[in-house]
Amino acid sequence: MARDQQAVVLNALDVAKTQWYHFTAIVIAGMGFFTDAYDIFSISFITKLLGRVYYTEQGAEKPGTLPPNVSAAVSSVALCGTLAGQLCFGWLGDKLGRKKVYGITLMLMVISSIASGLSFGSTSNGAMATLCFFRFWLGFGIGGDYPLSATIMSEYANKKTRGAFIAAVFAMQGFGILTAGIVSIIVSSAFDHAYKAPPYSVDPKASLVPQADYVWRIILMFGALPAALTYYWRSKMPETARYTALVENNAKQAAVDMSKVLQVNLESEEGNVEEKVIERQHPDKASFGLFTKEFAHRHGLHLLGTTTTWFLLDIAYYSQNLFQKDIFSAIGWIPAAETMNAIEELYTIARAQTLIALCSLVPGYWFTVAFIDHIGRFPIQLMGFFFMTVFMFALAIPYHHWTLKPNRIGFVVLYSLTFFFSNFGPNATTFVVPAEIFPARLRSTCHGISAAAGKAGAIVGGFGFLYAAQSTNPAKTDPGYPPGIGMKNSLIMLGTINFFGMLFTLLLPESKGKTLEELSGENAE
Repeated sequence: MARDQQAVVLNALDVAKTQWYHFTAIVIAGMGFFTDAYDIFSISFITKLLGRVYYTEQGAEKPGTLPPNVSAAVSSVALCGTLAGQLCFGWLGDKLGRKKVYGITLMLMVISSIASGLSFGSTSNGAMATLCFFRFWLGFGIGGDYPLSATIMSEYANKKTRGAFIAAVFAMQGFGILTAGIVSIIVSSAFDHAYKAPPYSVDPKASLVPQADYVWRIILMFGALPAALTYYWRSKMPETARYTALVENNAKQAAVDMSKVLQVNLESEEGNVEEKVIERQHPDKASFGLFTKEFAHRHGLHLLGTTTTWFLLDIAYYSQNLFQKDIFSAIGWIPAAETMNAIEELYTIARAQTLIALCSLVPGYWFTVAFIDHIGRFPIQLMGFFFMTVFMFALAIPYHHWTLKPNRIGFVVLYSLTFFFSNFGPNATTFVVPAEIFPARLRSTCHGISAAAGKAGAIVGGFGFLYAAQSTNPAKTDPGYPPGIGMKNSLIMLGTINFFGMLFTLLLPESKGKTLEELSGENAE
């Protein structure tokens, strides 16, 4: 009887029509990803400015740049925090419930965003150490949002549009990246007009106005605003009915919670859902944990597929995204640093990266939202990895051709297409699939593990690409860096990584049109 009552609750969620609250949940959950993308990618705009503000040496031919170890730490420390947060909050989301820890992640983001902009230190390294400390905790909060938002959205959604809803939450990243660029353009443009300064080559000292130190702080602190605005609404979200029914075994409370926000009939037969713990027919198999033979048998290959594909994707994706400015500088699309003043350089970098976001990143996300429930997750991910491989090799093999001035626009077009197919491809689907194919009691944990594998790839990309892309000629490397394998070989390496991502995608099932319980095997339990 109790099992039938549980089935009534779950079936009502699967067949529920798309309602206003579904869109509200997308915005509430998606705002965490908006903040996530804004905070992580805004740092890529300001690292050049930080180098000028804190590491410019008098009499040097070129403006100051962050030392290699400092640059790698500033760019990637938030990713380290994100990895830790994904594992920690993923586990807590299954242990304590999605709702109980959901607000904590947002408050961590708000506090740490503001604190990052208030970083201090008596020395340059001290100021950067403080910035890295706060950005680690910012990443920790961001990391918690990955498994919690994905799991909450998958458990709220009906089976017909579930993929689009989860992808729409993730697609808010595109707007976060775009907003980071727009805010950087507005702030840098305002300061550049208010405090006129000559290029570094004309007057090195005058090219860096004291007010430049405020620019990067304002940009970082703005990331707290969208998260703070949605905290109240997030705190009012009820626990998901699937967690309450399947994990807490309280079908009655699940019906009450969902009736508050969704217009569905969640009352059980004769309106009396029992509160007692649901008796399972096969308790040993039904309650298997993460580190058991039963899990390895049922979901081991699935977890291997979600972790490896996300790991490989993020090596390539974050290498491209965090170091766009270096790639554009290498092909000459961004002028040499000494031809601009400090704030003007920030403006130029932000303008170039915002153009890429507007033309490729954002459309790619929403193409996935539009087609994921029609084409399916598996074909989109396979197609995305395939085209990322093709375009990366198309950039890498004739690399010298693209560095010639008449061909730079062609390089930017192909580079944009790699971003488009990463987002209309594995960058979205690697987020969606782990939220669908694992049992409710392990869903948040497994999503957190998959996402953490992705962030491990991002850290490899963030640290590795910085060094690998350096010229093979010691005379042409950036100050403080050892010779690398060069930009061409680095791009070939990224293309190869994308190819392996395509192969590991074959381990994943197609989840389109199936209920979460069908996919996880909980129906059989």
